[in-house]
Amino acid sequence: MRLRSRRKAPVYTVTEAPRPLSEDVAGREKRYLISMAVRTVCFVLAVLLWHHVHWVIGALLLVGAIVLPYVSVIWANGGRTPEKAVTLEDGVSTRRMLESGDDADSGYDEEMSP
Repeated sequence: MRLRSRRKAPVYTVTEAPRPLSEDVAGREKRYLISMAVRTVCFVLAVLLWHHVHWVIGALLLVGAIVLPYVSVIWANGGRTPEKAVTLEDGVSTRRMLESGDDADSGYDEEMSP
């Protein structure tokens, strides 16, 4: 006869739940679009200012326009970003809590109770 260990299963709280996938995807899309906007600005400035500024500045703008797409794709497809640790002070989470509704609006009617 084999005895099972009486270790308790880990208990997870709502504050440990990861962000929804839709929020994560939206954040990664936003970072990608901002990066691509910076890349576009680098390219346009490199083309417009090539003969008007020192060649080093033009070369840096061109390198930025060439390297940023690769970096942006790697950054956007890097996976879900890890959540920051939840700090509890005196048993109270620092994250925003869900609001509790009024008892009258809870859908429970006292007149219908047995």
